[in-house]
Amino acid sequence: MKFKNFLYGTTLACISVYNSLAQQVKDSTSLEEVYLQSSSVKGELKKTPASVSLLNKTELQRSSPTLTTQSFNRVPGVYTQAGALNTNRITIRGVGARAQYGTNRVKAYFNEIPLSSGDGETVINDIDLDAIERIEIIKGPNSSLYGSGLGGVIHLISADPGKEKTFAKFSTDVGSYQLLKKSISAGFATQKASIFANYNHLEQEGYRENSDYDRKSFHLNGKLHLSEKSNLSFLGNFTRLKAFIPSSISLSAYEEDPRQAAFTWKSAQGYESYDKLLLGLSYHYQFSNQLEQTTSVFTNYKDAYEPRPFDILQQETFNWGARSRFDYQHQVFNIPFKASLGAEFLQENYDGSNFENLYEDFPNQGSVEGDRIANVEQDRNYINAFAQIDFQVTPKLNLIGGLNVNSTNYTLTDFFTEANTEQRSEGNFTTIFAPRFSALYELTQQKNVYLNVSKGFSTPTVDETLTPNGKINTSLEPETGWNYEIGFKGNWTRNFYTEIALYTIQVNDLLVAERVGNDQYVGVNAGKTNHNGIELLMQYTWNISPSIQIIPFVSAEFNDYEFDEFIDEGDDFRGNELTGVPNEKINVGIDAIFYKNLRLFSNALFVSKIPLNDENSAYSESYKVIDLKASYKLNILENFNVHFNLGVNNLFDEAYAVSILPNAIGFGGNEPRYFYPGNDRNFFGGVSLKYNIQ
Repeated sequence: MKFKNFLYGTTLACISVYNSLAQQVKDSTSLEEVYLQSSSVKGELKKTPASVSLLNKTELQRSSPTLTTQSFNRVPGVYTQAGALNTNRITIRGVGARAQYGTNRVKAYFNEIPLSSGDGETVINDIDLDAIERIEIIKGPNSSLYGSGLGGVIHLISADPGKEKTFAKFSTDVGSYQLLKKSISAGFATQKASIFANYNHLEQEGYRENSDYDRKSFHLNGKLHLSEKSNLSFLGNFTRLKAFIPSSISLSAYEEDPRQAAFTWKSAQGYESYDKLLLGLSYHYQFSNQLEQTTSVFTNYKDAYEPRPFDILQQETFNWGARSRFDYQHQVFNIPFKASLGAEFLQENYDGSNFENLYEDFPNQGSVEGDRIANVEQDRNYINAFAQIDFQVTPKLNLIGGLNVNSTNYTLTDFFTEANTEQRSEGNFTTIFAPRFSALYELTQQKNVYLNVSKGFSTPTVDETLTPNGKINTSLEPETGWNYEIGFKGNWTRNFYTEIALYTIQVNDLLVAERVGNDQYVGVNAGKTNHNGIELLMQYTWNISPSIQIIPFVSAEFNDYEFDEFIDEGDDFRGNELTGVPNEKINVGIDAIFYKNLRLFSNALFVSKIPLNDENSAYSESYKVIDLKASYKLNILENFNVHFNLGVNNLFDEAYAVSILPNAIGFGGNEPRYFYPGNDRNFFGGVSLKYNIQ
């Protein structure tokens, strides 16, 4: 079925619902009045001289309640692949597309507390949707304030009960593949303090074999106003996870039965489990109307166990750090300016042990731990010093300049050597200077154009820095890249908002995962890539009557990503398409609101074919997926309401690969295992009860 037929069907479905319903809806807030909340990019969205996308609470709740990242694919320039609930890879403008299993080259924060590890690995889906108020995504390098993160920065902002509000909420969601999610939330706020807490339990058997998922998490955040000039805020999040891994499968297996798991992972009953704790404390002080400062201290602990067919990995990671910044605003020669100066420090200890997996010797018992075969400890620390200054040169022209200086070093201790003696080695990455220059010009009160030039970088991960014999590869260098971007943000009418961005990113010292065994990789610097693209967002708010509001939208990206210089094991891939990311991604949808209580969401996602390997000798098939959701809020009493929701994903039961494993290699004459099959048509629904105390 052609994509246009999908869109036509979605449009007819929404229009038919519209024709059958009519009620009161107030005018929505126009997009140009939306303000960013993350402390480092405060300001009006329309007047921010960078490509920034906002996912508010409504946008995050347009999908099923399982994945925080499910909404990311509606953001132009961002592509998320979800091989399972615990296996996600987020790429921004193609950066990080060749990562094997997780997300790197992208930095993430939760209320100014880093979520990314010291080596750049990022896991977002540990944070439950109920704990998040909004997400702000900065696309492209923005190292002048954040340091490492060549692809961009993702800010999660925690739920807030609001001023002088108290509530309790209980919700239950069910769905296909035995999905069950239970959540309890509570908030309390006065003029002096506020607190929000959430506990949830999410479990699902999964669409594929060996894909059972069980996650329990507890979240707590709050703020205490110490005086008129100061406040203290805190954040805590604990996650306990056990998720089985079906892994990727070959094309033949995918066509035969997409529900099957990879044979070795099924036989070993492979899974990952961990306890993870995130704690942060932030202090804000307003010295005067011109000067303020914010300082955060944080720690992150993870205890993980992962039986895999080729070994069993036991990991323990502990990091701690601090981030502090001073913000000053004044005038020079009657020119208003704002200046930020600060630093971020992190120290991380990684302790990993590998054991034999004797599952083949114990049939039908799953993974069985054998002798220890490796034991390494890596200590890594970095410091980012940053400065940025913002000049309002004229009422219409705003200029921003910034600089980040990063220093990263690490040590590796091998406790498992042939001589049974401890071996220690040290390494340092080159000090990186990452500047940024941006300009924004106000064409009219509602229309702005901007220019952004910035440098970004990403350091290698722990796995990439290790050689096959467990030593540090001291020849590795961080990936670096320059981003050149021009864009437009503005309203053509009050209700019609448009964004367009044209960019090019040149990445040097490309880090390549070179396979050294079955599901085992090491990192090498192997070349350069060019990332060229166009991003488009259009949204129209159509107030048909005081009763009805229809909101059609389009978000799209058209990319030309290729290897500029790339020689790997003697093969020259210059000019080939970049592996692991589509050239086109388009979202089209229509939202409808009736009576303010009934909301209908529709979204059609089109993803073009994806190169599976650097040779470009194999591609995944393009696919189109339509999702629908309806929600209804019923006010039973003045302070008590019930919220119902019902939805369907993959409405037309499209067979597609939701994720791919780049550069998979078949061993022993077997086919390469490129594909993570997407779920078939599946349903979900839920109900929540909320009691508000004024």
